[in-house]
Amino acid sequence: MSIRLNPYFVFNGNTREALDFYAKALRGNVVGIMTFGDMPENPSHPLTDEMKNLVMHAQLKVGDTDLMFSDTFPGTAHQAEGDTVQIAIHPSEEAEAWEIFNALADGGQVVMPLQKTDWSPLYGIVKDRFGVTFQVNVPGEE
Repeated sequence: MSIRLNPYFVFNGNTREALDFYAKALRGNVVGIMTFGDMPENPSHPLTDEMKNLVMHAQLKVGDTDLMFSDTFPGTAHQAEGDTVQIAIHPSEEAEAWEIFNALADGGQVVMPLQKTDWSPLYGIVKDRFGVTFQVNVPGEE
């Protein structure tokens, strides 16, 4: 059996901004964006022009990983932020770790600065400006 998992980020109306931010910070490529307005109209649930422009689904390719994104549907509850899930990134080079960490920290909060640890030559934790927490970890020698 083979299973693939990928993070799916849900934002409250600012998915396009987040998608652009992560594409730059993580050096990813936007694969596609679908808006709520791209779907066939449903007369029982009409959409305003603002709703039509919100992102229903977007995909960002980062290396071999797919990150997916969506805005919450207007009127749907949105939990602002939380740390029940964190994203771990494992760049192979220290210079790359610094670039990614600094890009994610722009407008965010450094929780633990990048530093040498018992398990890694360079490890740190950063919460980005969208409230998502990332662990950046350069793998140690085996």
